[in-house]
Amino acid sequence: MSLSPVPALPPPPHLDDPDEDDDGSIGGKMSFLEHLDELRQRLIRALLSVIGGFIIAAFFINYIFAFIMNPLQAVLPHGGKLIFTEPAEGFLLQMKMAALAGLMLALPVLLWQLWAFIAPGLYAHEKRFAIPFVAMSTTFFIAGAMFSHYVVFPAAWAFFASFATDTVEFAPRIGPTFSLYVRMALGLGAVFEMPTLVMFLARVGLVTPRYMIRNTKYAVLIIFVVAAIVTPGSDPVSLFLVAVPMIGLYAFSIVVAWIFKKRRTPEPASADDVA
Repeated sequence: MSLSPVPALPPPPHLDDPDEDDDGSIGGKMSFLEHLDELRQRLIRALLSVIGGFIIAAFFINYIFAFIMNPLQAVLPHGGKLIFTEPAEGFLLQMKMAALAGLMLALPVLLWQLWAFIAPGLYAHEKRFAIPFVAMSTTFFIAGAMFSHYVVFPAAWAFFASFATDTVEFAPRIGPTFSLYVRMALGLGAVFEMPTLVMFLARVGLVTPRYMIRNTKYAVLIIFVVAAIVTPGSDPVSLFLVAVPMIGLYAFSIVVAWIFKKRRTPEPASADDVA
C-alpha cells in the first residue's frame, strides 16, 4: 500500500517582522562597523562641503573683510585703526574669515548629513521632518550669527572702546578681535537653535509644553548664566541684549513644543465597548 505525498503547507502569513522598516522594506540592522563606515562617509561629505564653501568665500574675501571689519573700525576714535603685529597675521585673518563664511555656506549640507546619519534610528513618520529640521536649524543659526554681528558685538565693542582716554589709545589687534567675533557669532548661533532642539525633543516625547511652562523660572536663570558666558563684556547692556532674545526664543519654543508634541495613540476599543 503506497502512501500519497503530503501536500506542502502554505507559508504562514507575514506578521510583524522586527527587521522590517516602517515603509514595508525589509533590511537587517547595521553592524557597528557599518555604522562607523556610514559616519566616515558623512564626515567626508561634510568636510568637502566646508572646503567648497571656503573656496567660494575666498573669491569674495574683500567683501567679507569689509563686512566684518568696517563696523568695528567705525567705533574706534577718529583716525583709529585695527592693527596686526605679526607678519602673517593679516593673511591668516583673511583665511579664517573665508573659513567662517565657508562654514555658513555649507551649513545646510552639514545639517543634512547629520540628519541622514540619525535618520535610520527614527520611525517613518519622524523621518519626514528632515526638511523642517534642516530649514529651521539653518535659519535660526544664521539669525543668531547676524544678531551678534548687528546688535550684540557692536554694543560690546563700543563698551570696550569707551575706556580710551587722552593718554590711553584703543588700538586692538585684528587676531584677538576676530577670535572674539567668531566666539560670539557661533555662540549666539548655537543659542538660537533652541526651537529646533525643542522640536526634536518634543517629537520623541522628552519635552512637553506643560513641562516647559512649569520650569520657566529655572529656564530664565539658565538663560542669564548662558548669556553671561557668551557675552565678552561685563556690562549689563550686553548681558540683556543676549538674555532678552533668549527668553523670547524660550517662549517661542513652548509653541514649537505644542505643535510638534508626541501624540498618544488611541487605545483600540474592546469587545464590550463595541457591544
